[in-house]
Amino acid sequence: MSKRLKLPPDKILTTIQTARDLALTPAPSVNYCDNDCLDTLLNAAMELQGLMPWSSNYTFLANLAGPDEQVVMGIYKPGDGERPLWDFPNRSLSQREFASYLVSQVLGWPNIPTTVLRNGPHGFGTVQLFVEADYDAHFFTMREVPLYIEEFKRMALFDYVTNNADRKGGHCLKGTDGTVWAIDHGLTFHSDLKLRTVIWDFCDQPIAEPLMDDLDNFHTLLDNGQLCAVLADFITARELEALKKRVSTLVTSRQFPTARLGRNVPYPPI
Repeated sequence: MSKRLKLPPDKILTTIQTARDLALTPAPSVNYCDNDCLDTLLNAAMELQGLMPWSSNYTFLANLAGPDEQVVMGIYKPGDGERPLWDFPNRSLSQREFASYLVSQVLGWPNIPTTVLRNGPHGFGTVQLFVEADYDAHFFTMREVPLYIEEFKRMALFDYVTNNADRKGGHCLKGTDGTVWAIDHGLTFHSDLKLRTVIWDFCDQPIAEPLMDDLDNFHTLLDNGQLCAVLADFITARELEALKKRVSTLVTSRQFPTARLGRNVPYPPI
């Protein structure tokens, strides 16, 4: 995987549409960003408003003005602003974040704000639709609310599928309409198991049939190569093989994974 990967907007748009076409049911997050919104994220001029606080890497709030002058707010993470990591080399976090979004579109869950790869004022990186949220809310304030339990189950499975090494409580946002959103998926798809998450509430529980249907479809798409063709530009062949093994484990066991020994919670947890 090259850190200099730069795909044109039409290729990114085609990739997103292909991922959505593979889903059994559309991801609910599609309703929050129509085709005009997606076109704006991909192509509109970007005006940076400033750096987002408490981010490990350079992360900017940006305004993007569409052709009808309607402004869309986005979160811009340039690849060249990524902090070097020994276990995630080549400044590939933006590609992994985009790959995670594609997986969410194929599975139909969890809710991830629409995410694209594109060029910007500080180079190529991700732009993600900005979500208005209650920033006092996070996983630990929502985990026992019955309304959100099913969403957190989906998020827990997604994190295992993508091998998310950094699911902090603060990466679970509560939108102003009550929708739970999952953000920050740069530390994903490593070929070694690195799952670190605060969501271990469902260990060894059986996976409900509707979720198993989505996982079975996902497994089939990996086996027949359709999904590998979608993801191959963004993660390595070795990482794709590890993804296949993780999904196969879920399909065989039909239950949530067991918490592994060692470090399995990110720091800080929020």
